[in-house]
Amino acid sequence: MSLTQLIKEKAYDLGFDLIGIAPADRAPHAQAYRRWLAKNYHAQMQWLARDPHRREDPRQVVPGAQSVVVVGLSYFLLNPSGDLWRDPARGRIARYAWGLDYHDIMLPRLRQLGEFVEQEIGRTLNQRAYVDTGPILERGFAAQAGLGFIGKNTMLINPKLGSYLFLGEILVDAELEYDESAFDDGAGCFTPGQSKRIGTCGNCTRCLQVCPTHAFSAPYVLDSNLCISYLTIEHKGAIPIALRPLIGNWIFGCDECQQLCPWVRRYSRPTREKFLRYDPDWVAPRLVDLMTLDDAAFSARFKGPPLKRAKRRGILRNVAVALGNWGNPEALPVLKQALKDPEPLIQEHAAWAIKQIVSAAG
Repeated sequence: MSLTQLIKEKAYDLGFDLIGIAPADRAPHAQAYRRWLAKNYHAQMQWLARDPHRREDPRQVVPGAQSVVVVGLSYFLLNPSGDLWRDPARGRIARYAWGLDYHDIMLPRLRQLGEFVEQEIGRTLNQRAYVDTGPILERGFAAQAGLGFIGKNTMLINPKLGSYLFLGEILVDAELEYDESAFDDGAGCFTPGQSKRIGTCGNCTRCLQVCPTHAFSAPYVLDSNLCISYLTIEHKGAIPIALRPLIGNWIFGCDECQQLCPWVRRYSRPTREKFLRYDPDWVAPRLVDLMTLDDAAFSARFKGPPLKRAKRRGILRNVAVALGNWGNPEALPVLKQALKDPEPLIQEHAAWAIKQIVSAAG
């Protein structure tokens, strides 16, 4: 086997589902990224706009970088029962958070892979591993490494696994064999021009049409200011009042634009990973129960899973919105209690939810 083949075999042995290698050159969709930033579509995620030159070029992150090793790990699990999933009294959580924090699972594996590369090359390498936390436009490099194509919902889609994929990268100062890119004309991540060899969205626009908040200003262009995933996780302040009814019962993330994708529905298969699990009270928890969590109870319940990222104030803010959208008077006692919460953000959203329920009751 060649060195590159050995690296790929090691990646599969470590449990990754996909691996590809791209040259550590300037990102192929850097111009599209700049246009996206100029429109303020990154919302309050200021780190995405910080030093864009560095984010566009891996060589500015790891001096001397020549290769980007990109891995993919499926996190697809089957839907809960329809009655449970559509129950407005329960919150909905994006699939990627149905278990332990994936960063804690993937980073050690990536570091093992990096150590393997170093051992095989026989010298100390200048390298850096990331799992969606580093200054790298990872979906574009994943497409360039042949892991799939970028869909109109801006997600990386692999024709054999769909789009429920965790991505990770190793930037390394060694030249490896590069895989065939998904880009056939260098047009970039957020514009048409995907390789027919790998796949395309064709004329399908289901993901754009199903988005409750109409967050896609155009195919391949996501306005984070309107995205439910952004609003329920990254957004730190009050959720805009006009958007609250559109969020439904999503309390952490959103999978709407992936669920109807034909590539997902036809080809996704359940992951082999054990750190993800289906538990009815975890993937669709009772909203009233969540609204009663104090700091200690919240920390105990969400010690390991990704939901801790949004913190108690963010999750209970989202829960209050979901309870208001439910509109059932059963929620009034916990919402009235939340009016006394030490967090003003929770108080404000609880007050909104109470008004919604009272108004619905006539």
